Amino acid sequence: MELHAVFELRSPAGTTPHRELYPAMLDICGWADDMDFTYANFGEHHVSESGYNPSPLITCAAVAGRTRRIRMRPNVLLAPLYDPLKLAEDTAVLSLASGGRFDIVLGGGYRVSECAMFGKRLEDRWAAVGDTAQLLRQAWTGEPFDYAGRRVCVRPAPDPRPRVLLGGSSVKAAQRAARLADGFAVPGNTALWKPYRQECLALGKPDPGPARPLGPIFLWVAEDVEAAWHMLMPHVLSQIAEYGQFTIEGYGEARGPYRGAVSAAAARANPAYQVLTPQQVIALASSLGPQGVFFLNPLMGGIPVREAWRMLRLFEEQVKPYLP
Repeated sequence: MELHAVFELRSPAGTTPHRELYPAMLDICGWADDMDFTYANFGEHHVSESGYNPSPLITCAAVAGRTRRIRMRPNVLLAPLYDPLKLAEDTAVLSLASGGRFDIVLGGGYRVSECAMFGKRLEDRWAAVGDTAQLLRQAWTGEPFDYAGRRVCVRPAPDPRPRVLLGGSSVKAAQRAARLADGFAVPGNTALWKPYRQECLALGKPDPGPARPLGPIFLWVAEDVEAAWHMLMPHVLSQIAEYGQFTIEGYGEARGPYRGAVSAAAARANPAYQVLTPQQVIALASSLGPQGVFFLNPLMGGIPVREAWRMLRLFEEQVKPYLP
């Protein structure tokens, strides 16, 4: 089973402040490293009332200095907002500094306000994603090449080069990943893996195999489920509300697990958010099988650090030894 630690590092009003969240995140990544987690994932957003992490590359670099085995990746990095050449240099150094434990997931974003902040146009985003993916792979060879009418060269070259994955939430995004990237970072909807796999095969690329079974986007382990829900609910609702606003801005409607009324009852009925006993988590893991993926987001929405550690210790002692 593959284990992922996920961090958005949001601090809505009245929750854990950022000055406490970031050090706690580093400590938790150290713990996840010891627990044989596969990835530490960091999202990216801008113009966020909650202060969503806007700098996943710097965050990954900090984690690299605190860990030895776990891999790090922005998931996703908003490619249109970056200078591609500077991104190639920064990611090359990050890969080298981490001993090759860095991958990158590129996305286009979907919010006008984020593009406007950086003087970009939302309608240009997918061309920017494709161009960035191709440039990174060429730049990381360390050889000179022509770019935008000038001769450029990115050194030092990463060895090995990071994997470039593409994110997205549409069939077109899945097909684009097959054409341009080393992989597809599937969102919560694993149905998009089928068009990705079909496109890979149509292009004569190796079969990526079936989709890996995914656990919920938010999983919390608790001995007292009702007490945990009571503590977590403000943080869950804040995430649903803010992501709902993000998707309304981008698509004109709330999408995915953020669709519908923002209420405690709706949150508890939403399968994307699950609070389970250790025994229930083990049963879920067994149903997903050895290829399954679990996501832990222990600081979501400014969850108190002491509560995050209480959950993680319970996971360590009563769940981790029994996973497939």
